[in-house]
Amino acid sequence: MTVRTRTVSGLLAAPLLAALVAGCGIRPTEVPTDFGGAPSRVPCSLSGPDASTQSSQGVPVQVFLLCGSSLVAVDRSVRVPAGTPDAKRRVIVAQGLLDQLAASPSASEKAARYTTYVRGGMSVTGPGPKDPEDALRLSTAPERLTSYALAQLVCTLSDSAAAEGDGSVILGGPGTGPLLRYECTDDVRSRPGSTAPPSSEVAAG
Repeated sequence: MTVRTRTVSGLLAAPLLAALVAGCGIRPTEVPTDFGGAPSRVPCSLSGPDASTQSSQGVPVQVFLLCGSSLVAVDRSVRVPAGTPDAKRRVIVAQGLLDQLAASPSASEKAARYTTYVRGGMSVTGPGPKDPEDALRLSTAPERLTSYALAQLVCTLSDSAAAEGDGSVILGGPGTGPLLRYECTDDVRSRPGSTAPPSSEVAAG
């Protein structure tokens, strides 16, 4: 075979190989490579602690933001006056967490595609006269929240000093409406848009 014949064969083989690869369903990945342009940041990956979202004063906490289709914990802090009684401390922490969830993510978090569905203006109070002592009542009834916002709230509050530390939190709307114990599960964290937090009714005291 002459050099010209081998060259022509190679040219014919290249398109054929490309077609075979495409037919096998092989698609490009987002994994950075060692050649070409600089690799882009992997979504939901922060380069390091974000000083703008943390404070040297306050209690270290975590809130759950949405990134991609999952909930991801990020560091925050909540200010609690020294000597605050436990019952009042729970409400202060809960309100601080609500405020942090409603705040716009930092620049680096936005760049990593973090977002929140919790809207500002929501407040929280402690239990009513006949409520369990660990209940929290929101100014907006939980059932009126979007699936993403409810998942963010449940997972954030249940994993904080505002709850009992068992992975659940008792929430209700204003007044004397029904109370439900909500749980934050792995399924809720991974699929907050389609998996509602498991809940069970809580009897009044």
